[in-house]
Amino acid sequence: MTRTMKALDHSATALYDIPGPRTERRHRLYGLISTLLVLALLGWVLYLLFDTDQFTRTKWTPFEYKGIQELLLRGLGNTLKAFALAAVLSLVLGTLLAVGRLSDHWPVRRLATLFVEFFRAMPVLVMIFFIYVALKAEPLSALVAGLTLYNGSVLAEVFRSGINSVERGQHEAAYALGMRKSQVMTHVLVPQAVRAMLPAIISQLVVALKDTSLGYLITYEEFLHAGKLIASNLDYDLPFIPVVMVISPIYIGMCMVLSWFARWVSKRQRRNPKTDAADVAAAEPGTLLPGVQ
Repeated sequence: MTRTMKALDHSATALYDIPGPRTERRHRLYGLISTLLVLALLGWVLYLLFDTDQFTRTKWTPFEYKGIQELLLRGLGNTLKAFALAAVLSLVLGTLLAVGRLSDHWPVRRLATLFVEFFRAMPVLVMIFFIYVALKAEPLSALVAGLTLYNGSVLAEVFRSGINSVERGQHEAAYALGMRKSQVMTHVLVPQAVRAMLPAIISQLVVALKDTSLGYLITYEEFLHAGKLIASNLDYDLPFIPVVMVISPIYIGMCMVLSWFARWVSKRQRRNPKTDAADVAAAEPGTLLPGVQ
């Protein structure tokens, strides 16, 4: 009886067959084995760290110095600065390129397509080096420009795909009501496409955040560059490991904050009363159409 009620409760939302008792036991076994493997891997890594004396006080005392702490905070600030500029400019460039690719004028559409395909295929590091060396740009400008050109081109495809994923009948109905293309895009297509595009947008911004670490190759004093300076001035074996153990959790934390922000925005959109369906009163027996006796 309980099994039947459980199946009935899930029948409205399940896109697959409800697993039986044997399948559930097998899935629990797979989960247990996976957990044990992950724990074994973590244990092996911790063993190697302890075996190479990575947790001795000597190797962690330098991080108590004010100068090293200020160097790390300055590098973190420069990383966030480069990311903020690149993220905003990438979103703007991606929007403009997406509009160009969706234009009714073929020269604009062709030019936007060539721009997107070229910079999306070009390695980010090559663009950053070219702007820094050939155009003699400042390290921050070269880093931001390279990240903007690449991520903006990728986001343009995300925007275009998201808008094209909206049902064709939506914009046909809007055109039938006499709306212009700009009105259709602004009031009909984009609001519906945002929910589908949001995970891909946040994922690409996470990529941009991680790619800011390429700035150390052109002497931009970002977070990784600060870690490299600290490690190169430490006088014990394997100095990079403690530095990585400090820097990596901060990078992971920033990426997790971006993911949390995406989930928060998605929940806000679902709770937005402007996107909720309006309640329509049910028809009552005996209701006549206008003009009908």
